[in-house]
Amino acid sequence: MSLLHQVRFLLRITRTHDIVRRYFVVNGFDGALTMLGLIIGFLLSTSADLSVIINACLGAAIALGMSGLSSAYVSEAAERKRALGKLEGAMVTDLQESAHGEAARLVPLLIALVNGAAPLIISLLILIPLWLSSAGIPLPLSPLYAAIIIALLLIFLLGVFLGRIADISWLRSGLQTLLVAVMTAALIYLFAGH
Repeated sequence: MSLLHQVRFLLRITRTHDIVRRYFVVNGFDGALTMLGLIIGFLLSTSADLSVIINACLGAAIALGMSGLSSAYVSEAAERKRALGKLEGAMVTDLQESAHGEAARLVPLLIALVNGAAPLIISLLILIPLWLSSAGIPLPLSPLYAAIIIALLLIFLLGVFLGRIADISWLRSGLQTLLVAVMTAALIYLFAGH
C-alpha cells in the first residue's frame, strides 16, 4: 500500500478527514491574518528597515507553525488514545498492533503537520515580495503593499475553498473571508494609525 493510500485509509477509519481540512483552513487563516496585521502595523509605523520587518514576520510565522504543530499533536494524540481505548473496551481486545492502533499513533502526527504547516506556508507566501525586494529585485509597487495584496488574495482563496466544501457560492464565501480581512485592516488603521 502506498503512503498516500495508507494515509487515506487511516484517516477514513478514524473519520478525521474533516478535522484535517478544518485545521488547514483555520490555521491558514490565522497565518494570513497575522501576517496582514504585522505588515499593516509596520506600514503605519515609522519606516523600519526591510530586514527588521522580514525578521519580525518570519519569527511570527515560525511561532505560528510551532504552535500549530505542538498544540494539534498534544490534543489529537489524547483524542486518538481515548478513542482507541473505548474501542478496545467495546471489543475486549488489545488493538495496539491493528490498523486502529497504527491510526492512533500516526493520525495525530499527520494532523499536527497540517496544523503547523498551514500558517507557516501561507505566511511564507505572503513574505515573498519582501524577500524579492530585499534581494534587489524590482517590484511594480512597494513590497509591503504587494505582501498585503498577496495576503488578501490568499484569504479570499481560503474562502473559496470553504465555499466548495460547503457546496455554496465560492464567490460569496471568498468575499466573506475577504470582508473579515478588510475589517481587520480597518481596525488596525483605527487603533494603530494615529
